[in-house]
Amino acid sequence: MASTVTSKPSRPGYGQLLRTPGAWAFLLPGFAARLPFAMLIISIVLLVEHTTGSYGIAGAVSAATGVSMAVFAPLNGKYADRFGQRAVLLPGVLLHTASGLTLTVLALTDAPLWALFVAAVPTGASVPQAGPMVRARWGVKLQGSPLMTTATAFESVTDELTFVLGPLFATALCTSVDPAAGLLTEAGLTLVGGLLFAAQKATQPVPSRRHAPTRVDLSSQSSHSGANAAHARVEPVSPLRVPGVRVLIVAFLGIGSVFGGMQVSLAAFTESIGQPGLNGVLYGVFAAGNMLAGVACGAIVWKAAPQKRLLVGYIALTITASGLWAAQSPALLAGIGLLVGMSIAPGLITGYTLVERLVPPTGRTEAFTLLTGAVALGQAAAVTVAGQLEDRAWDGAGFLVPLGGTALALLTLVTLRSRLAPPAASRTVARGVGHRPPVSVD
Repeated sequence: MASTVTSKPSRPGYGQLLRTPGAWAFLLPGFAARLPFAMLIISIVLLVEHTTGSYGIAGAVSAATGVSMAVFAPLNGKYADRFGQRAVLLPGVLLHTASGLTLTVLALTDAPLWALFVAAVPTGASVPQAGPMVRARWGVKLQGSPLMTTATAFESVTDELTFVLGPLFATALCTSVDPAAGLLTEAGLTLVGGLLFAAQKATQPVPSRRHAPTRVDLSSQSSHSGANAAHARVEPVSPLRVPGVRVLIVAFLGIGSVFGGMQVSLAAFTESIGQPGLNGVLYGVFAAGNMLAGVACGAIVWKAAPQKRLLVGYIALTITASGLWAAQSPALLAGIGLLVGMSIAPGLITGYTLVERLVPPTGRTEAFTLLTGAVALGQAAAVTVAGQLEDRAWDGAGFLVPLGGTALALLTLVTLRSRLAPPAASRTVARGVGHRPPVSVD
């Protein structure tokens, strides 16, 4: 059998990635659908704190939203894999819009606390999982391509761009227009962006229920059977059964603790110095550091194994987060926040890269939403704890939450790092079949 000879691939870059046919058809609507989520938590915190006067209560209500999202996000991803993204998006954005509006009305009318919690649950459960869905679409477009790592970095940069713009936008609306303006705008943008993204049917992955489950033995395929195997799939397995995915979930809880702790603590800090408008600026600096580091990570051709990169990234994140609580001025806090943000991107990008290696395509949307849900759950816990610390301890005590969360995540990675190695059986090696392009093995 004649072997396939390929020339040395050119260095993958963002320009080459963005020239992928059909990419822009889902990128722009996907960005519109994911931007509102970056506004959600901070909008709830600012609205509820305004109506109740307590960061603890505001943190608890927003935490209920985050926990609900963390619980239901994997289910959304599972059903998107099985029935198609559009089937999940359409009812989801309608429910989220109605729930967000209900929560706003209840907060403004001084409804009982239990009513706020009741409205917060469907608000979080129905958050559109646009980021994981876009990542899954890249996986279809770039299967076996070295551009997949670049796409993962690009998506992390896009996430961080939303977290630069979202909190700035929400804070400006809540402080300059009306405390309810942030949540109302978030609900409206979710409706418009989600419907636009759902309309892009051509680029969504084919639902797994349309396939009959089959197992493919690559070692015994002939040229003829290889052609048929292109249309077969591996029997789906829950990503939660993959040990490495469970380790990544714990690691992403630590990243969520940084997001949640920073949001509440920055809001409390800027209010304590009489400059609440600086909240969005300081959080924007933090998110900008994350975005810049993400751009750099995507432009580098890495030689180190992703497991090692993930560990180094978490060491840097823990060290930088340890200085947040001691910052006493906006300038110093902005500088440390920038470093913290720059330390997050390597962990996020490498974690999503490992999912591509650990989980088969039929379960990747669910796996991505598990990680997204872990970030939301960590964020919810951090918002609650940081809010209580800001209410009951000293100003800036909430900044201890990112340090504690990242330290626990780092300990988990150090202890269980061997589980992040992809099993040898999952590696695909080119066997010289002319119609099948060779896949690079890292």
